[in-house]
Amino acid sequence: MSRLALILTLCAWPLGALAQPYPDASRIVAIGGPVTELIYLLGAGDRVIARDTTSTYPEAVNDLPDVGYMRQLSAEGVLSVNPDLIVTRDTAGPAEAMDQLRAAAIPMVEVHDGFSPAAVVTAMREVGAALGLPDKGEALAQQAEADFAALAEKTETGPVARVMFVLSNQGGRLNVAGAGTGADGLLSLAGGHNVMAEAFQGYKIVSDEAIIAAAPDLIVMMERTGTSELDDLRDGVMELPAIQQTPAGANQALIRVPPAALGFGPRTAQFALELHGQFANAVE
Repeated sequence: MSRLALILTLCAWPLGALAQPYPDASRIVAIGGPVTELIYLLGAGDRVIARDTTSTYPEAVNDLPDVGYMRQLSAEGVLSVNPDLIVTRDTAGPAEAMDQLRAAAIPMVEVHDGFSPAAVVTAMREVGAALGLPDKGEALAQQAEADFAALAEKTETGPVARVMFVLSNQGGRLNVAGAGTGADGLLSLAGGHNVMAEAFQGYKIVSDEAIIAAAPDLIVMMERTGTSELDDLRDGVMELPAIQQTPAGANQALIRVPPAALGFGPRTAQFALELHGQFANAVE
């Protein structure tokens, strides 16, 4: 199956999965950066009264009360702002807090946290329906489908970059992305090959031998606010002996991406297209 056909298949919408509408909800707690961004994109940002720590875009959301990190929520903290609707990613936690929120007399819409075009498109329709804005959600979903299709066409041809995504450098030991991660999904959409995808799932600290054997052409890391690319180089990742023995290390080939690019939200196709351009320039 071609990349274009695969993307279109992944964007297929399962009928009958629309969320129950809450058009009158005016005190929404948004949990999960992509969910919050989507609510604002739907034009309902004025209905959001609190958000979690991962919700930092658009800028206006930073003026709202913060109910905590989405994976370490307190049910009491969320309920203390008196919401009439909670819209959250389904990976929020801990489980005990989520169970308490489900048991409360507050409607809650849980959006699947997936790393595919399908997850992005589905969220647009689900959240649009939940807010009583199905037409706007459908319009966003159709635009996203077109954007992902255009991206797939661009990545169909040309050399495939062999990439390693480094989440962190822990005293010379690299924590890198395997399959089933936002990083892996982003690299794939951008036309890259995650050299660790076949080795393991999730994020894992890998050995020097594994890094050398993987032989990445490029290293991708997240941006750090207020710093430059040279700071990442000085952090020592590109100077580690194992990295130095790879094509990426030999060429000092480092690319950085915004943290939001890993979240698979409304800007995913844009982030992947920009990364594809950087891949193309790096492997020419």
